[in-house]
Amino acid sequence: MNHLDATDIKLLKLLQENSNRTVKELASLVNLSPTPVFERIKQLEKNGYIKKYMAILCNEKLNKGFVVFCQIRLKYHSLECRTQFMNVIAGINEITECYNISGEYDFLLKICAQSMRHYKDFVLNILGVEESIGSLHSIFVMEEVKQSYSVPF
Repeated sequence: MNHLDATDIKLLKLLQENSNRTVKELASLVNLSPTPVFERIKQLEKNGYIKKYMAILCNEKLNKGFVVFCQIRLKYHSLECRTQFMNVIAGINEITECYNISGEYDFLLKICAQSMRHYKDFVLNILGVEESIGSLHSIFVMEEVKQSYSVPF
């Protein structure tokens, strides 16, 4: 953060709120002309502060509203087992997030499915056949109370 000035931080906040804003709109909101704002944004992207731009879709409207957090314990704590698991997980579309965590479990997955039946099939036919997994624990989301993709400033 020591390379960012107040204008950079304001631009990041504005882009988090709505990345669809034009450079002209952003420029008026930070009291600069469009050219320096465009250059700042390109620099923020180049330096990795902005990873990507995307649309946030509605899981329920797309029939993927059954959300599950799944805690995974690996069979073995070896580099080979961990690498095998991560390579497999990277290619599974239903898994939208994966975190290597500390504590009783090794990984936390966020899975979006159509229903309990689809999740059961997913566990039996996809996760259940992965040899690196020792055990798993599922937590079913009853209601989404807060969802934010923003980084707090």
